[in-house]
Amino acid sequence: MGLLLTAAYVSLAAWLWLTLAQGMFWRTDVRLPGRTDPAHWPSVAIVVPARDEARVLPHSLPSLIAQDYPGAAEIFLVDDGSTDGTADLARRLAGEQPGLPLTIVSPGEPEPGWTGKLWALRHGIGQARAARPVEPDYLLLTDADIAHEPDSLRELVAAATSADLDLVSQMARLRVVSVWERLVVPAFVYFFAQLYPFRRVNRPGARTTAAAGGCVLLRTATAVRAGVPDSIRQAVIDDVSLARAVRRSGGRIWLGLAERVDSVRPYPALGDLWRMVSRSAYTQLRHQPLLLAGAVAGLTVVYLVPPVALAAGLLVPRPALAWAGGLAWLLMAGTYLPMLRYYRQSALLAPLLPFTALLYLLMTVDSAVLHHRGRGAAWKGRTYARPTDA
Repeated sequence: MGLLLTAAYVSLAAWLWLTLAQGMFWRTDVRLPGRTDPAHWPSVAIVVPARDEARVLPHSLPSLIAQDYPGAAEIFLVDDGSTDGTADLARRLAGEQPGLPLTIVSPGEPEPGWTGKLWALRHGIGQARAARPVEPDYLLLTDADIAHEPDSLRELVAAATSADLDLVSQMARLRVVSVWERLVVPAFVYFFAQLYPFRRVNRPGARTTAAAGGCVLLRTATAVRAGVPDSIRQAVIDDVSLARAVRRSGGRIWLGLAERVDSVRPYPALGDLWRMVSRSAYTQLRHQPLLLAGAVAGLTVVYLVPPVALAAGLLVPRPALAWAGGLAWLLMAGTYLPMLRYYRQSALLAPLLPFTALLYLLMTVDSAVLHHRGRGAAWKGRTYARPTDA
């Protein structure tokens, strides 16, 4: 019981520190910065890597074609070896409505040392830069499952030009419909913000650096200066790697939550969400067993000890144990509430965060097991067993 009491005090101290000193990660008010329309709207190339995306493309591609953008813009969809008719569907969708022009390119299988998405982005960016006598001022790198409101591109460009930003990235609002999505998805964004507090990311020259790969507006000249995507060609966690490359090159970045950008990809079952997390969790830990052990210990003390301590303290009874566990659990649930509100979910899910954290702990361990079996970072028929650390 003494060991549990010590763990409860450590957990409470951790939650006090996280709440007050971890960049206010739990706040969800980091949205696009103040912006005004530029006098001249820069040109933009929208690059969409797509591999077997026929299921979601009807919900996302039309939203890009329909962008209400005052400047020159066009879409480059990179069909990355799809076998489900993604390219033909994209052509049909483009023919059904007026809007931005669409070009479809097919790069073939990735060369050794490249992950599939970055290989696709390389060819899409190359095509976009070569398509016109003058290359585009900005690149919008957006996933095939991301739907944009009609003014999304305009707002992104206005934010970038107003604040002289080289990279503007929005964490798309993920789909939350099924029971498992409600339980796991808001926590996914909550944990991401805990690792990479948006306010810290957005400070010029900060060491904390990240982006959200589903929606990234990138200045073309900065991409060239940073050597992306070639300089990060092996990265599995490509969005964080992209942001680091841009910041290393002297670029200014911004990351926040989206209001008008949504992911339409469904994750109806736990297995779907499990695969999404486990494919890259061990990469986040640099494939180091010691870091894995530390992560498991940290998740256990910070997230799992509080409810156990509260229950044990009430049963024994040990008031000090119950108070330490209860206060830690209360801080945990309280910091989770803003994210649940952002996702329009019930506050009753907040006390369940320890259970969700246990799921993420198991997903992380499974990610390590898959890596050591040579099946790490598997995605849509491709496996990257030993990718470069993100």
